[in-house]
Amino acid sequence: MRVRFRFLLAAAALSTVACVRETGPIVIGLAGPMQDPLGVSELRAAHYIVDQINQRGGVHGGRKLRLRVVDDSGTENGAVLAAQSLQDDGSVVAVVGHITSGTSIAAARVYGAGGDPIAMVSPTASSPELSGISRYAFRVCPSDLSHGPALARFARQTIGARRAGVLYLNDDYGRGVRQAFASEFTRLGGVVVEEDPFLPTTASLEPYLSRMKRSGVDVLMLATDVPGAEQALREMRRQGLQWPVVGSDALVGIEGDGALAEGIHISSAYLPDRQGDQNAKFVVDFFRATQGQRPNDVAGLTTDVFQLIAAALDAVGPDRSAIRNYLASVGNGRPAFDGVTGRIAFDSSGDVRGKPLTIAVVRNGRLVAEASE
Repeated sequence: MRVRFRFLLAAAALSTVACVRETGPIVIGLAGPMQDPLGVSELRAAHYIVDQINQRGGVHGGRKLRLRVVDDSGTENGAVLAAQSLQDDGSVVAVVGHITSGTSIAAARVYGAGGDPIAMVSPTASSPELSGISRYAFRVCPSDLSHGPALARFARQTIGARRAGVLYLNDDYGRGVRQAFASEFTRLGGVVVEEDPFLPTTASLEPYLSRMKRSGVDVLMLATDVPGAEQALREMRRQGLQWPVVGSDALVGIEGDGALAEGIHISSAYLPDRQGDQNAKFVVDFFRATQGQRPNDVAGLTTDVFQLIAAALDAVGPDRSAIRNYLASVGNGRPAFDGVTGRIAFDSSGDVRGKPLTIAVVRNGRLVAEASE
């Protein structure tokens, strides 16, 4: 009798655990450089949209979403450690992140390996090297194969530039944008007269800009992050150079630098003044929820990733493999997803198909749409 009683107690305990698992929170991993402005934007958007989803009743029959946040420090080694931690955590059903190309490439190899792989959806990693790296890797932003040519067409056809200089970070992102820009600019009849790599530790950009000045550059392309662009702009000001400057979405946030950034043109997959009722509501709700913050492209794209994963959870539940298969089917047998940043449909490489870009200009501390691709 005592044995039977213990058996019944054990069975009841297992039943209680199963019930908790089926009704408790569903955990989504969030990975990025949390001390960096881009990571801050990602984290702010994640908290915003998770709160919104939970207030609407949660997912999959009323279950709440919960975040597990890991900081990849913006380095490849940090990304590998973060990815392994999230993959090993059996409660995490999908990962939003990483933010930069190098970290996303490093992490994707971890998420797609082992006996229980997990889907990673990057809001912003743009390197072409991420394409097809893993069946479990997706992104909702256009790759550098879109950003570079769009900037080249704008520089050549709208600005009328004929001789370009390029400063680029010597990493996956910088090399990707630089190559795509140079190929298209040359195809359109322009000449790239200088292509200079640098590192975050480079003390001065004076030698590069002085050479470009002697070479007769009439547009400067910055395939850099915000600190690198700020360094270049300060050196331009010091030398009295007034070239038009173009750069891709890694420069979002530089508009906060005021006069230093005034007039720079930046390619972006999302701007808060995007047309449409869905985006207008998002901008207002985000502004209220974040005490006056306007969403940038990281925030808009991060919001769409969470909404997409929430749709997957509603449809197939919190199973890693089923979520991956759901994502792969979006736009491929399953309708495309319409988010605040536009239409999302994935190709066989996990890349978003046909997502348009906008060329924005910095005016009075804000990014304002100037041309669409």
